[in-house]
Amino acid sequence: MMKAQHGHGLPGVHGHGRRAPFMTSYALTLAFITFVSLLYFKDFSSTLHQPFLHHPPQRSHRPHVPRPRPRPLQLPHVATAGGATVDIVERSPAPERRRLPFAVVPAAALGCDISVGEWVYDEAARPLYQEEECPYIQPQLTCKEHGRPDTAYRHWRWQPRGCDLPSFNATLMLEMLRGKRMLFVGDSLNRGQYVSLVCLLHRAIPESSKSMETFDSLTVFRAKDYNATIEFYWAPFLAESNSDDAVVHRVADRIVRGTAIEKHAKFWKGADVVVFNTYLWWMTGQKMKILQGSFEDKSKDIIEMETEDAYGMVLNAVVKWVENNMNPRNSRAFFVTMSPTHTRSKDWGDDSDGNCYNQTTPIKDLSYWGPGTSKGLMRVIGEVFSASTVPVGVVNITQLSEYRKDAHTQIYKKQWNPLTPEQIASPKSYADCTHWCLPGLQDTWNELLYTKLFFP
Repeated sequence: MMKAQHGHGLPGVHGHGRRAPFMTSYALTLAFITFVSLLYFKDFSSTLHQPFLHHPPQRSHRPHVPRPRPRPLQLPHVATAGGATVDIVERSPAPERRRLPFAVVPAAALGCDISVGEWVYDEAARPLYQEEECPYIQPQLTCKEHGRPDTAYRHWRWQPRGCDLPSFNATLMLEMLRGKRMLFVGDSLNRGQYVSLVCLLHRAIPESSKSMETFDSLTVFRAKDYNATIEFYWAPFLAESNSDDAVVHRVADRIVRGTAIEKHAKFWKGADVVVFNTYLWWMTGQKMKILQGSFEDKSKDIIEMETEDAYGMVLNAVVKWVENNMNPRNSRAFFVTMSPTHTRSKDWGDDSDGNCYNQTTPIKDLSYWGPGTSKGLMRVIGEVFSASTVPVGVVNITQLSEYRKDAHTQIYKKQWNPLTPEQIASPKSYADCTHWCLPGLQDTWNELLYTKLFFP
């Protein structure tokens, strides 16, 4: 593994120095964006009137009333199995910023909440790529290679209620990212989404014009013809923690160093698009241990905080960093919500005392919300990002992922330790009901991210 040198020598960190200010390139890019805008407006005009949609979008005809501050936008109003609701609030852009950076059409072009809908089986349109075609998938996610016998998990397409997702266009995305740096920051689930995006894009790039390298916690995929990078940075808590080693990070006693994000954030500077996530590592079932001083201190001052309070504290530190370091006129920030687990089949009405192992179909109950997904942390996400002074796009993948008990890697992955006879006799005992096969569910996460980035 190559070791990065901190400072100017680290690839991807100082992305702005790489951009070539040639007028010809800008003119071609502008012409391309204009063409795509006209093309997609035509698509939207036709797709929004297709007869198979059950709930056509309802457009409001109320006159616009200017407000001194942006009005919070409810995204979405999620029903849970118990009848309660969880609101994710995302601040609407101010009127003068209606067209966000990277947007190819005005805001609200789709006219529906893309996180609300259902899964449709579609062998013709899914998967968007084949597992064997993408050499960048880690062995922990290559389910087909590791013997998964069923294939249906690859063929489900997300259908929003009242509109269609725009088709994923790799060439469009690469062109829009020309000369740019896109960065994913978070845990292994965010890394899975990062790899999914690389798989969605790489076929549009000649073999000699792409590369992927890892430098400690930073992985960099280069699209050389576009002078663009798509990167992943390992930071499972976003703030500094004792789990920051990108390889050896499984520690039983997890400790977070308060709001200290500087150690990680120096690698985020200069990114044009940043996609954050953090959730799984907070779910310890106990109070969070917060370090008041430094990990280098001989005598460590550690306090305990309720998980929701500690989670909100770190997210507020991230929002403050975004406000101070990202220009809303030319950059975008996103936060991907919680990825659910499926560890107990009784939760979805199956009395077999199983888990995700051998599950081959999604959950049909559209109100299903698993007990392992914290509604409290979901509320914190809404509260924190609605208070941001710059737009932070919330990519709500939680409810649609709740339905996908079939999409986990289960036992079909590289096992880092030899299996015991007891495990071999009971496959559900070692089934991974946290991570997801690729291709699969996380490709849909990127379809939602693509929509929010280019068609907000």
